[in-house]
Amino acid sequence: MDQQQTTFRRIVTGHDVDHKSIIVSDAPPAFTQLIGGPGGPTFFEMWHTMETPALIHPQPDDLDETKLVLAPPKNGTRIRVIEFPPEGNEIKSLTGITAAEKFKTMGAENAFNSSEEGAPHSLMHRTKTVDYGIVLEGEIIMILDREETTIKAGDIVIQNGTNHAWANRSGKICRMAFVLIDGQFTF
Repeated sequence: MDQQQTTFRRIVTGHDVDHKSIIVSDAPPAFTQLIGGPGGPTFFEMWHTMETPALIHPQPDDLDETKLVLAPPKNGTRIRVIEFPPEGNEIKSLTGITAAEKFKTMGAENAFNSSEEGAPHSLMHRTKTVDYGIVLEGEIIMILDREETTIKAGDIVIQNGTNHAWANRSGKICRMAFVLIDGQFTF
C-alpha cells in the first residue's frame, strides 16, 4: 500500500505598503494533524475566514487557532486538505464511543451520529455547512444514509449538510481538498 505523504505548498498573497500585490508566505501548511493515530486521516489546515464578506488585510497571517476544528467559524469559511489512508481494521473496528471521542478532539461532538443501530459507517457525521470536496489524487467512497458512490481524481462533491462518511477501499492514499462554508438548515 502506498501511504507516503507528498509535500505541497500553501502560497498566501497580500499587499505591500504601496498596495502592490506580494507573496506573504510560501511554505508547506503550517498546521497538520493526524486524527485517531495510525490508519486515520491527516488534516492539513490551509486557511479560514472569520466572516462573510471576508475581510481582506494587506498582510494576512494565520489566525489564532491552535487545534484542529472540523467546522468553519460562524459565518466564515475553511479550506483544508485531507489525506485518507486505505481504510484498515483501525477504522472498521471503531466503537460508537471511540468514534465519538475522535469527533470530540475536533470540537465536533455534535456532528457525530453513527451510534445509531445499523449506521452504514462508524464515522457518519453531519455538519451545518455546505462543503465543496475535490478529489486531487486517488479515489474514495462517499457513504450517505441510503447510498454510496465512488469519487475519483477530478470529481467534485457538493455536500449540503448531509449525513456522510468517507471510506478509502482503494489500497492507496486519497487526497481531497475541502472548502467548508458555514450554513444554516432550513428544515
